[in-house]
Order: sequence, then structure tokens, then C-alpha cells
Amino acid sequence: MPLDLSFLDLKPAAARFMPASVLAPLDGPLEHDAIATFDLAPVSNPTEFIHNQMSKDAEHRIHMAKGTTTLAFKFAKGVVVAVDSRATMGPYIGSSNVKKVIEINPFLLGTMAGSAADCQYWERVLGTRARLYELRNKERISVAAASKLLCNMVYGYKGMGLSMGTMVTGWDKKGPGLYYVDSDGQRLTNHLFSVGSGSTYAYGVLDAGYDYDLSVADAIDLARRSIFHATYRDAYSGGSVNVYHVKEGGWEFISKTDVFDLHYEYQDQPRPALV
Repeated sequence: MPLDLSFLDLKPAAARFMPASVLAPLDGPLEHDAIATFDLAPVSNPTEFIHNQMSKDAEHRIHMAKGTTTLAFKFAKGVVVAVDSRATMGPYIGSSNVKKVIEINPFLLGTMAGSAADCQYWERVLGTRARLYELRNKERISVAAASKLLCNMVYGYKGMGLSMGTMVTGWDKKGPGLYYVDSDGQRLTNHLFSVGSGSTYAYGVLDAGYDYDLSVADAIDLARRSIFHATYRDAYSGGSVNVYHVKEGGWEFISKTDVFDLHYEYQDQPRPALV
């Protein structure tokens, strides 16, 4: 009996929700590994159009109101990732319970800074591409290759309104990896990154306490403390501090701690001497 693959046909169930431009390709074989594309503004130069609409002189200006604090750093025992959980739209707090660490697969994590929609969408697409790579090559995708895939996908929309500053981290055959990728197609690797409106405050704590040979407990405490101090000074960061630890066996969720509780936990501790 031939294998029934009719469940893979998206057209009958989803047709009423899709525009004609999306339905057209469904008339032929379904391309599961095709990179997503989007309709652009019906103008001769979409990039210039978006630039003008986001300028201060635009009559109906498109203004990205965003803010967050995320960080990740490599150390002897893997990678620690820490983020806050506040979503803001200018002075308005939309939510205090946003999950800003995106679990791409059991060995890869991505962080969210900029537009929540952009980060969530493209990192989910990255998860699909990573899974297809694994099925074809019988091995997990490397952190470097995953970050390069994400970089290549968003570069195609450079200057068209995407807002994304993410870190991609995980563990592969070469050990722990950490990359920064943004919506302009910039891709960097380093041992330590902090991204978002509160990143300068987080860097102040990280630079004072970071050491490659930190124990797991000390690395987690440093990450949590860095995010807390950023939330204390940055109005656009807050909520809770979520911490993950990436190790050889995959990532592990460590804790979610309300910054209110951390405030009273840290206020009674002795302050370090000035450098």
C-alpha cells in the first residue's frame, strides 16, 4: 500500500486564511525547505520607502518603541544566558512575563531584543532549517552554521523595517558557541555579549565580575545579578530574570526570579569596593 502523505497538503485547511500570492505555490509540490518570503510595499524602492516612513519628518511616522536587557557569556563549563521579561511600547509596559529566550532545539538557544515578532518568527524559521539540516546530514547543525543561516535570511530584508538583535548560542562538536546576529545582517562572535537598552548597565557588572574559570554557581549568579542591576536602572527592562545554562548535553533552564525579590536579596549584601 502506498504511503499516504495527504496530511502534508496545507491547502484545504488553510486556504481561507491565505492571500492568493501565497496560495499559488501550493498548487504544485510543497517545498518544505523554501525560505519564507513576504509581499513588499508596492513602490519602486521599498527600502527607501520604509526609510522615509521611519524618519522624523514623516507625517505618519513608524516608530519602533522597544527596550530590553539580554546577555550571554562563555566560560569553562559552557554558556550562561540571562534575560529580563518586560515588554514595552515606549513608556507603556505591555507585559512583564515575556519569554525572551527562544528554544530553537535541545542544543540551540536564541535571545530576543528589538521587535518581538521579528525575533520569534525568524528564530522559529531557523529551528525548522536546523531540523532539515539534521535530517539530511544525520548530525546536528553547528552553532556557527545556524547563526550564518539566520544572518543570511534576515540580510535579504536589510533596510526594510526589521528590528532584531539576537544572540545564538549552543553546543556542537567544537564545544560551546556564541554569536550575535542583527537585522542588518551583522554577525559577530565573542566570549561575551549583552544586547538591549539596558546592556550598558549589564556590561558594567559583567566586566567587573567575569572570569573564564568561574564555577557554574558563580556564573549563574553573575548573569542574574547583571540583569537585575540593568532592570534597576533601565526603565524598559524589568519583570523577572530568566537564566539558562548551555552545556554538552544541551541547554538547561535554571531559574526564573522576580526582580522585586532580588532587590531585597541584594540590598543586605556588602557592596564591593570601588576599583
